[in-house]
Amino acid sequence: MAKLSVPKIPSELDKPDEVFEMAAELFRVMSAPMRLKIISCLCDGEKNVSYLLGKIDTTQPNMSQHLNTLYQAGVLGKRREGVQIHYRIVDDRVAALCRAVCTQIETEGNFQDA
Repeated sequence: MAKLSVPKIPSELDKPDEVFEMAAELFRVMSAPMRLKIISCLCDGEKNVSYLLGKIDTTQPNMSQHLNTLYQAGVLGKRREGVQIHYRIVDDRVAALCRAVCTQIETEGNFQDA
């Protein structure tokens, strides 16, 4: 008599530990509101630091620190043109994740205007 095998339903916990570690690192990089604002500004294309400073209320050193964190994490790419540095998103997963989460929060109205 043949034994019937029941197919195993995959579980989220069946993923390798590295998947969870990479996800945690991505969430760590995106955990600062300032970085989410930068990502949001760059969603529609490359911008220079002056443009970002005009759109986001912060100091130049603070902006540079957050841009460097995103660059080091592989989220952003950069190029120099004269004295200006231009940044762009190179990891589309980050832009999609940022857009999805921020849109969902805004749609649900789970925030208070400052």
